[in-house]
Amino acid sequence: MTQRLSPGDRAPDFSLTDADGNLVELEKERGSKVVVYFYPAAATPGCTTQACDFRDNLAGLSAAGYKIFGVSPDPQDKLKAFVDQEHLTFPLLSDEDHAVADAWGAWGEKNNYGKTSEGLIRSTVVLDEDGVVSLAQYNVKATGHVAKLRRDLGVD
Repeated sequence: MTQRLSPGDRAPDFSLTDADGNLVELEKERGSKVVVYFYPAAATPGCTTQACDFRDNLAGLSAAGYKIFGVSPDPQDKLKAFVDQEHLTFPLLSDEDHAVADAWGAWGEKNNYGKTSEGLIRSTVVLDEDGVVSLAQYNVKATGHVAKLRRDLGVD
């Protein structure tokens, strides 16, 4: 199991491709508060619920100064189809080799319906303007997570 991030840790930088093929480099987001959420698979019920919740709450989070990035091990073409189908308005990033998920503690052993496997652990990490972790949540539930995150961040 990789080490999970905790408040006060400096988040590992990454360079990942978004659904449109654009390179997104975390270090270029310095000066902004950033929410990075990890989800197992595009277009599955739980991941769709979570992505649509972020989409529907994007205005409030953006007004509070947060940028949102979703990260999954899906290839770029699957992300593009998901973005188009659900009209998502924030970047989804492809981490096919799960190197970023590993570095951020979002890849490891998980228990799903009583079965233990290795894979992506649904997680959300919030960074301050300096790239330092201000909030790290692992094994989050898809349903209701964004509402809880808004409460935790004090975003009305």
